Amino acid sequence: MSRILPPAGPPRVLAAAQLANSLGDGAFYACSALFFTRIVGLSAVQVGVALTVAWAMGMLAGVPLGYLADRWGPRRTTVALALATAATLSTFLVVRAYPLFVVVVCLYACCQGGLNSARQALLAGLVAPELRTRTRAQLQATLNAGLAIGAGIGGLALWADTAPAYLAVFAMDAASFLAAALVLRRLPEVPPAPADRDGGPRLAVLRDRPYALITFLNAIMYLNMPVLSLGLPLWIVTHTDAPKPMAAALLIVNMLSVALFQVRVARQVTDLRSAARTTARGGALMLVACLVYALSGGPVGLWGAIAALLVAAVIQVFGEMMQGAGGWELSFALAPDGKQGQYQGFYGMAPQIARMLGPVLVTTLLVGWGIPGWLVLGALFLVAGLAVGPAVRLAERGLARRTAVLERAQAG
Repeated sequence: MSRILPPAGPPRVLAAAQLANSLGDGAFYACSALFFTRIVGLSAVQVGVALTVAWAMGMLAGVPLGYLADRWGPRRTTVALALATAATLSTFLVVRAYPLFVVVVCLYACCQGGLNSARQALLAGLVAPELRTRTRAQLQATLNAGLAIGAGIGGLALWADTAPAYLAVFAMDAASFLAAALVLRRLPEVPPAPADRDGGPRLAVLRDRPYALITFLNAIMYLNMPVLSLGLPLWIVTHTDAPKPMAAALLIVNMLSVALFQVRVARQVTDLRSAARTTARGGALMLVACLVYALSGGPVGLWGAIAALLVAAVIQVFGEMMQGAGGWELSFALAPDGKQGQYQGFYGMAPQIARMLGPVLVTTLLVGWGIPGWLVLGALFLVAGLAVGPAVRLAERGLARRTAVLERAQAG
């Protein structure tokens, strides 16, 4: 546990807050869809449309709310957004009309998107640059552990399958964000960033093309998430002899591996160059994982399919952890001082883009194309990982130019 938990001080307080709300989120994610369809009476299409719109809005809200964190103070903004998230979750307890449901779920997604931006800006302000990626890895391990435990609690609600059980989960998730807000209040405030003196745009990240390119490349690599949650369950059922519960087993392998090994994997990332190398290696491992997944759809029988799926899942999760560690270092190190909030908000769009576009792409490639689809997906991972290195060198030059302009403005 000493290797997983951050050291005492602000990092451990951040981990405690992360654990508090991840327990509630794990339970919420496990049973929210069935609550809205079975208890509220919405159709699956209605829920899907509402969630797509909501997560799109949440993705777009990350940058302006991250800018707010830079200017108002990241701790203050993080606490406010945690309280707002708790309030929107509480509203789910009473909302039944579909138009109101769409409004509330959009507010919830915006609060979550802004909370992630402000939380990362708070981490950047409280933790030394050389420790940020390691601390981020420890927080990710804490997050996965909390989600796993929370999913188990949500499973109890699914087993009961009653309105009170589902409502108890929603109340628990709201309470978890209240608890996170209280924990975060123990942290010192990071001074708000002063107004720009170089005359540049307020949302400077929107004009930072190299950073946008790195975010896009990481969005491609974050396709490993819909592969795990959607692509593999469908692949197992339609193309392999493996039993259906293998999908849940692979998810457990992934969560436990991240909780146990993410911090160790992050140790190899210490600067921009090591981050680019690690991301490229992660892309190569994801290619290998795709090749092994493809083998499970061949004439290998029941046990051959099970073995191939398990081996591929282990390879995939290590590629995922490498990509995560490299991406965190890049997102922090390439953000100018005083703009961590808006830059973290922009980088946070990468996993959101993967969640939005991934289902269509993954189902087309894996279910529609079969084994050739795995080859195409693996090639995408490899190319994206290798392209990060040149993108980082381009971003470094741009950051150096902006720093020089700012220094001249301050000197004047």
